[in-house]
Amino acid sequence: MKALVYKSTGSWYVVKSQDGSLYNARIKGRFKMDGITSTNPVTVGDEIDIVIEEGEEQSAVITHIYDRRNYINRQSPAHKYHHHIIAANIDQTLLICTLRDPRTSQGFIDRFLVAAEAYHIPAVLVFNKSDLHREKEMRQFEERKAMYEAIGYTVILMSVEKGEGIKDIQQILQHKTSLISGHSGVGKSSFINAVMPDFALKTQEVSGWSGKGLHTTTFAEMFDLPFGGRIIDTPGIREFGLVDISKQELSHYFPEMREVITDCQFNNCLHINEPGCAVKAAVEEGKINIERYLSYYNILDSISEKGY
Repeated sequence: MKALVYKSTGSWYVVKSQDGSLYNARIKGRFKMDGITSTNPVTVGDEIDIVIEEGEEQSAVITHIYDRRNYINRQSPAHKYHHHIIAANIDQTLLICTLRDPRTSQGFIDRFLVAAEAYHIPAVLVFNKSDLHREKEMRQFEERKAMYEAIGYTVILMSVEKGEGIKDIQQILQHKTSLISGHSGVGKSSFINAVMPDFALKTQEVSGWSGKGLHTTTFAEMFDLPFGGRIIDTPGIREFGLVDISKQELSHYFPEMREVITDCQFNNCLHINEPGCAVKAAVEEGKINIERYLSYYNILDSISEKGY
């Protein structure tokens, strides 16, 4: 029977079959995913086959994992040289940001965007808590908005507290599977409650099954939207460690650099000290934002030769 993974607790999974039935499922034996070495073989969003266990009501065994059309991952918090797949088969990802209480750094935003670009997942930046913005924050937002929209990203300002921007977000989410991410404290759970008013009830049901609160786990969870589509909630991320991206590849995941790198004098140009660099020329001419270039430089500096 075909099913979809809605939640993972590490050893057990909540899955939904095509007829809408929910099962607590587990893996039988070990799965080997070709080309993927992660800390979690099954993740939220995976399409799977299950077999119902005899004598166990609403209990199943996962027998097959279908190929993923995409996935997004991050460095495993426990193992520097392993990675953790956050979710699979995603149509888009929304990063919830705030300019105060707490402040989301541009470095964090750019690392997230690099990961989304690397796995060909469209990204939307949602700046929440506009009700807390003073003149300084509004100026910062307008600068960020102009910078990111110029390179093709959608940027939305919202206030969950005041109910502003909710309809715009609902239109973006409709009929798509969307990953919701961001630092702890940016208002992700409030955001989800705002776009999906019955979310609190579902949270209570799932927490009762798992024995844990929604955000005490390190795993993601997927929910059906009442207006069509699904959202995948993720735990708050303090850092976003990139994996499987080499120094030579990094500039390909900056859209504004991708447009000019073929004009560099050297094919292996890292856009730092090399002569005839089209990226540095574009920065000097104001065609590439200096803040984005500095983000590129900092990310490049953090990547080892092995690509961790």
